[in-house]
Formats: sequence, C-alpha cells, structure tokens
Amino acid sequence: MGNVGVLIFFTVVGAVICAKARVPAGAVVFSLVAVVLFIGTPAGAGLPGMLSDFVSTVSQASKPFTGGSGAVG
Repeated sequence: MGNVGVLIFFTVVGAVICAKARVPAGAVVFSLVAVVLFIGTPAGAGLPGMLSDFVSTVSQASKPFTGGSGAVG
C-alpha cells in the first residue's frame, strides 16, 4: 500500500509541473490518475459515496419551494 502513496505523490508533482509549464492537458491527466489511485486506497474508498451525497443534497436544496398558498397579503 506504500507504493500507491508514492505513485499518488508523483502524479500530484507531475500535475504541478505541467501546470507551471502551462500544459493544461497534462495537468488534467495527472490529476485524474491521482484521483483514481486515491479512490483505490482504503482512505479514499468513501469518496464516491460522499460526492453522491453532496450532489444529492445540493440538488434537493436547489429545488424551488412549492409549499404554502403562494399568495402574499
């Protein structure tokens, strides 16, 4: 499991290097690889579920309120 941590570290470093060199495609690819590696670890296993709950909460909060009579005064 220690090897995965080293790989994640190097992908983050690669993303930073690409961003400083103004190569956005490379930075995105390195970042995506780092996220995939992180999700594969026990610490990141809950990330997809957490994101799903967050998006669901935001979706419910952004629905218009339709309760009540709607008339004012």
